[in-house]
Amino acid sequence: MRHITTNDAPAPTIRGIADHSWQARGLCHNMPPKVIDALFFHAARARAAIDEAKSICGRCPVKKACFDYALDNEIRHGMWGGLTEDERRPWHAKVNKRLDYNRVKAAFEGRDIHLSEAEREAVTRHAYARGWSPERLAFALRLDLDWARDLMRNAAHAVADRDRYWDQDDETEEADDETAEDENVASPVQVPRQVQTDSLIAALRKAA
Repeated sequence: MRHITTNDAPAPTIRGIADHSWQARGLCHNMPPKVIDALFFHAARARAAIDEAKSICGRCPVKKACFDYALDNEIRHGMWGGLTEDERRPWHAKVNKRLDYNRVKAAFEGRDIHLSEAEREAVTRHAYARGWSPERLAFALRLDLDWARDLMRNAAHAVADRDRYWDQDDETEEADDETAEDENVASPVQVPRQVQTDSLIAALRKAA
């Protein structure tokens, strides 16, 4: 079994989409509504308001949570996480391709995470590898049971195709090594195609 992982960076605290507790720590939390509207829901060319809002966001301890909240909930109007509507537009466009293994791990820990398609696929493949039932996957991802069955079926096909590809590739590499030995040519060092992060894999297994 081969695992695709990211790096060893410390995992941030991933909150569920229903958890709004971070908002109380925002620097804008106790501002009057009129001030919030003027600064964070400003007119398109209100440079003074934009600059002041960015200054506040730059010092805010929950700027990242604010940004994620806007992405997860498709909030396109106003300033969130220190970015204007125009600045966030590219992030909204590619949010469904996001693949953050910290979010994958959080989903295995039972948190209600708004997963992208790529993240849901990663959860499903790992759940399949761990022998999860479709019912357990449906509960974990809060999906319809038929949808969970389809995801598990797709994961089974994807894993089978991957293993078939790697088996063929391993045979090709063995043949190349034999040819190199016959010709007394040093075989090149094979660069691993995927990097395995043991700490993250262990965390995923524990969560599963």
